[in-house]
Amino acid sequence: MPAATVYRLLIDGLSIILIDLLLAGDNALVIAMAVRGLAEPQRRIAIIFGSLAAVVLRVALTLAAARLLGMEFVKLLGGVFVIWIAVKVLTDASSPPAAAPARHHLLQAIWFIVVADITMSVDNVLAVAGAARGSVPLIIFGLGVSIPFVVFSSNLIAALMDRYSVIVYLGAAILGKVGGEMVFTDPFVTRMLHPSALFLYAAEGLSIVGILAVGKLLSQRSRDA
Repeated sequence: MPAATVYRLLIDGLSIILIDLLLAGDNALVIAMAVRGLAEPQRRIAIIFGSLAAVVLRVALTLAAARLLGMEFVKLLGGVFVIWIAVKVLTDASSPPAAAPARHHLLQAIWFIVVADITMSVDNVLAVAGAARGSVPLIIFGLGVSIPFVVFSSNLIAALMDRYSVIVYLGAAILGKVGGEMVFTDPFVTRMLHPSALFLYAAEGLSIVGILAVGKLLSQRSRDA
């Protein structure tokens, strides 16, 4: 193989890894929020299997990124789902992980991870596809390398949430911003509303405030019940 080709492959591979790691922060956070209600052994299983499944599906999404980004309602529904996860975690924040409601079972957590990761990655996959120059092996390599980073980050964030409850609220606020941005940058919403930058900032702020208020209210009702 010519040296120039090897050099280009190395540069493209490193670019994909860096892009995926830089864009993996939100994904690690939503995974940590999704598994907070599980016991420690189940938490590890959910993160590993959920991340692996999400990466496999993300490879497929990357290959069809241009079409997906143009589809209406994909980001809209994904944003609503992310916001729902944030509210649900805040609702259960008054209970320690071991005493969380029964609905926090393993398969449900894995499902949350896969759906949230995929819907939040619609924009990310386009950057990876561009850096890979259409090379499927490079796409698979770059996304595969990101698995250990996401797994480690998710475990660390979930453990910190167990110790410091304020991180749960901070995480919910971040997911509120992400979810609000996804909803109002969906092609259908932009076509109907033509939102300005100021409108997007206001919508993200309202999403954060709404999540914290509703989550706090439901959490208080859960404690009083």
